Amino acid sequence: MEESAIREGFANLQPGSDYDNLYHSALCRQRADWLVGLNGTRLFTVLYGGKVLKVGRVQTPTLAMLVEREEKIRNFRKEPYYTAHILAGGMDAATEKIAEKVQAESIAAASEGKTATVVSVTKEKKTVQPPKLYDLTTLQRDANRIFGFTAKQTLEYTQSLYEKKLVTYPRTDSQYLSDDMEDTARNVIGAVYKAILFEEPSGAEPDVRRVMDSKKVTDHHAIIPTMEIAKADLATVPEGEMRILSLAANRLLCATGEKHEYETVRAELDCGGAVFSVSGKSVIRNGWKDFEAALKRSYKTTEDKEKEDRKLPELSEGMVFEGVRTNVTEHFTQPPKHFTEDSLLSAMERAGAEDMGDDVERKGLGTPATRADVIEKLVKDGFVKREKKQMLPTEDGVKLITVLPDVVKSPQLTADWENALTLVAKGEYPMQAFMDGITDLVNGLVQTYHSISDEQKSMFGGGTQESLGKCPKCGGDVIKGKFGAYCKNKCGMNVSRAMGAALTDSQVKSLLDGKKTLVKDLKGKKGSYDAYLIPEGVEDFSYTKDGKEIKGSQYKVKLEFPKKKK
Repeated sequence: MEESAIREGFANLQPGSDYDNLYHSALCRQRADWLVGLNGTRLFTVLYGGKVLKVGRVQTPTLAMLVEREEKIRNFRKEPYYTAHILAGGMDAATEKIAEKVQAESIAAASEGKTATVVSVTKEKKTVQPPKLYDLTTLQRDANRIFGFTAKQTLEYTQSLYEKKLVTYPRTDSQYLSDDMEDTARNVIGAVYKAILFEEPSGAEPDVRRVMDSKKVTDHHAIIPTMEIAKADLATVPEGEMRILSLAANRLLCATGEKHEYETVRAELDCGGAVFSVSGKSVIRNGWKDFEAALKRSYKTTEDKEKEDRKLPELSEGMVFEGVRTNVTEHFTQPPKHFTEDSLLSAMERAGAEDMGDDVERKGLGTPATRADVIEKLVKDGFVKREKKQMLPTEDGVKLITVLPDVVKSPQLTADWENALTLVAKGEYPMQAFMDGITDLVNGLVQTYHSISDEQKSMFGGGTQESLGKCPKCGGDVIKGKFGAYCKNKCGMNVSRAMGAALTDSQVKSLLDGKKTLVKDLKGKKGSYDAYLIPEGVEDFSYTKDGKEIKGSQYKVKLEFPKKKK
């Protein structure tokens, strides 16, 4: 923030009470998220009796989008189609899609060696405006697409750069600068040329006013480098951070650069009674794409290579090409693409936005600051996995979305909330009325989903936990748990530890089978040691902790020490 803006703010201070309704809106959102997440997670975890099934207003619809895409891909059946081609004047013109191969071959045969006549030529000049500056989400998307960084990695790198004062605040959802930052932006652009590009500015004067709009700046402006880059030793900046800094710097140059202009040409040719078309493109002025190209040359990126522009020869109606060659190519319809982190962040940003009012500030699922954590939680909890750049739901993720009700897996819930919370912030809807609606929602979930079949309980492993053997005290099943093996009957038998050492599953199985078992790092008065444990039954133990006597049972064992190597 510029000094002038800070002074203006202090000169126009407002009473804190003017923002009470905004506070009430934020408090409602926080409490509602907590109530739905807490109760939904406990409800479905207890119902299905296996792993923790986390439910959340943002993460559940995000997982649902991944599962829906996966189902479309799994159910997709590719269909062949064909195109007939004529090769004339260095061009490859093709028909529209043809369902039957025989028909495509017939068209090709009728055109072979014949004369092709240009029947129409359509030229159109087009313009691509410079991109906007980065907010956190668009920075994360580009970093994933170009460098393969995860959203969390990008946030961590950007946060580190911010703490080094090399970029502005990262957790922003604005893509503009405030109107008082014109001089700052120009100075930063000059610093970028000298400190990162190592060259003098060339070409048109940067159009800094294009990226300025105080009305579109929320809590923080867009992410740009700071003037500190002119003083810092950038050679000491870690590579990952330097790539993010280069992206932010390059985007500032692109956003203030000239528009990209090109011309498209589409021609139709008649040959043998069939119509063939061919398209081309030629650049008139590269504009801001010069900066984009420079970035791509600077780094060996993982970004998919763009198709090269195909420039057509000069064509006019009535031109003829004698003795054309023909061929037929086979193609297949393509399934939807798997989500990448780039496309998933975009989908989260747009989800439910069409159902939100124009004055709703928070649109989509999550915020720029929380979306990376949402994705990481889904991965950590085992509902989503990464395969190269693809984000795929796991089998547990698919099953979870199958069993959850629509109300918690649809972005519509977020849309309804944000519309209502906007009214709360304006003082047009009571805070208590909103919370009463959340309470009714939670009560409805609990009352509707209160019991399931035994078959359903086993979906997440609740009914099929692996048995390691029989408890030597009560004969019950010893099963694997999150914190070690335990007796399912909870008889007090400690089966997961022996003489201070935590036992592996294989060691527990061996001891339960009565076998001599080597255990390392047993705890004794003189330190740790290794020994074979030979089970000889069960013995009770007791000790006092915090004034309370704790009783239980443990293996009764005989020790046998390994022979020392000479």
